[in-house]
Amino acid sequence: MTTAVSSTPTQQRRGAEDLLHLVLDERSWESWDQPIDISGYEYAYQQELRAAQERSGTDESVITGRGRVRGRPVAVVANEFKFLAGSIGRDAARRITATVRRATAERLPVLATTASGGTRMQEGTPAFVEMIEISRAIGAHRAAGLPYLVHLGHPTTGGVYASWGSLGHVTVAEPGALVGFLGPKVFEALHGVPFPPGVQQAENLAAKGVIDAVVAVEDLSELIDRALRVLLDRPDPPVAPRRDPTALATHTAWHSVDLTRRPGRAGVRDLLRHAATDTLRLRGTDDGERDDTIVVALTRLDGQPCVLVGQDRDRQSPERAMGPAALREARRAMNLAEELRLPLVTVIDTPGAELSVAAEERAMAGEIARCIARMARMQVPTLAVLLGQGCGGGALALLPARRVLAAQHAWLSPLSPEGASVIVHGDTAHAESMADRQQIRAVDLAAIGTVHRIVPEPDGDDAPSLARAIAAESAALLITMCSQS
Repeated sequence: MTTAVSSTPTQQRRGAEDLLHLVLDERSWESWDQPIDISGYEYAYQQELRAAQERSGTDESVITGRGRVRGRPVAVVANEFKFLAGSIGRDAARRITATVRRATAERLPVLATTASGGTRMQEGTPAFVEMIEISRAIGAHRAAGLPYLVHLGHPTTGGVYASWGSLGHVTVAEPGALVGFLGPKVFEALHGVPFPPGVQQAENLAAKGVIDAVVAVEDLSELIDRALRVLLDRPDPPVAPRRDPTALATHTAWHSVDLTRRPGRAGVRDLLRHAATDTLRLRGTDDGERDDTIVVALTRLDGQPCVLVGQDRDRQSPERAMGPAALREARRAMNLAEELRLPLVTVIDTPGAELSVAAEERAMAGEIARCIARMARMQVPTLAVLLGQGCGGGALALLPARRVLAAQHAWLSPLSPEGASVIVHGDTAHAESMADRQQIRAVDLAAIGTVHRIVPEPDGDDAPSLARAIAAESAALLITMCSQS
């Protein structure tokens, strides 16, 4: 996924047909639009509609149909801004609803592209309430396990943004696009002061975790193809080499703790970089929160499609610990996996969740509990990978999977060994003995049935090799679980 930076809104506004020409395969477009009868409207409004048709070259503010993206069939809803500022009246709304329902019946993913000022004021409330039917159709489409992808164009505001523009599994926006609930001109007219600049710009919304990324139209077909390879295509045969599970050398718990804290230790980014393909990063909670200490992605781990959520040890520090928003992002990943009927893989590697006033006031304990409860009741195959440090409730939040895989030196404890030493002995000097006493090693966890498979880590192991070995065992477990589902 490419992220573009722009300080001003896109200058060149493309029409819906221009966009389809850039995104869809040549000569693959098939319109699903039925003729629209405007004879029932009052004469003045009919004249407005006819002028809009002549100006835009379309019969309404949306065109719909079926096309192909790199050979793959996709249903499309494309907004045309030149038709009354892309506003959605009853006819346009019903066209969108009919297209989504047809896509659901034909088991097609939907791509929605927006460019709209919102509900059509000339039609008022009857047009406004049609947003409910659009949202209901999209909800049914998602409930059927079918992808709904959204590209927000410049501008996207009002009822369009507050309905079909905000319901995507993956949501990206055009560079520099104005995206917001209330148009800035309306805000200024109502309140007498201008809306703060930059707040409703696509780049800001991506940074805040409202949308996943900023993507140019020219790159949209590649993004769609990559997403649908994960969401729809069959698994590829695993290729990463597996290790002899009996080749486990004996080490103390403190040796493992020390090793997992060293710079260069394999992390979730190594797993994606060296052992995954077709990775599409998703950022934020969809609710305006983002925490860079966690990674969420649609990906193929050694050929196996999955939703992956992993704690990024390299982004965690005493100054920037894993906060409640990270766990809300994790729950977004869990919900996506369940809805899209993909396996969920969690990667545990954290020195501990944030301990602060802000974390308390943003429900850290509640988010840990909700993650545990959500994972525990998931119906899709779930795999937890204990990759490195597994400290406290932040680690436990991603552990309740159907199967748990651990790197040999990974560990899990209710508190850091130093913290446990303080509680028991009143100082940190006994951290090493507490690590042994608390049975935190992968082999200890296997003995009590918490861990189901251990990946050996020979002396001198490097990050790429460990990443590939973890992916190989993950793929084997995913294949087994999927065959049993």
